[in-house]
Amino acid sequence: MFGNFQQSSLRIEVNAEESIIRDSLLRPNQCQEWLWPQRFDAGLPEQFYQGLVFKSWVGPVAVEHKVDIAESNCLRLLLSQGIDGFHEWYWGDGWVQSRLEGISLMPLNLGQTVNLLRLREFLASKKKREE
Repeated sequence: MFGNFQQSSLRIEVNAEESIIRDSLLRPNQCQEWLWPQRFDAGLPEQFYQGLVFKSWVGPVAVEHKVDIAESNCLRLLLSQGIDGFHEWYWGDGWVQSRLEGISLMPLNLGQTVNLLRLREFLASKKKREE
């Protein structure tokens, strides 16, 4: 794999309950809403589960994901192709933490930061719609 080894851990506060955050991270149709412009394979199940393998694309770059862990407060994805490494998500009431390590030509920390900010906005807009 070409690229640089990169690692990043970020944690943010969000105005959302753990169950809302869980659905936003474990349900592919909801992930697709806030992860734009990243695109997923068509035909994904309602929820990520251990052992599921799928691809996503950021522009022309494909990344294969294998779900290593999918639990009530943790999602761990093993990554290959455009990124060789892993991405872990942990969450609870009012917070989300993301840890990303891998070799890639893409600037992983920048993408991770943008994704967390988009997730925060998505959760805030979801909460407003429920009120």
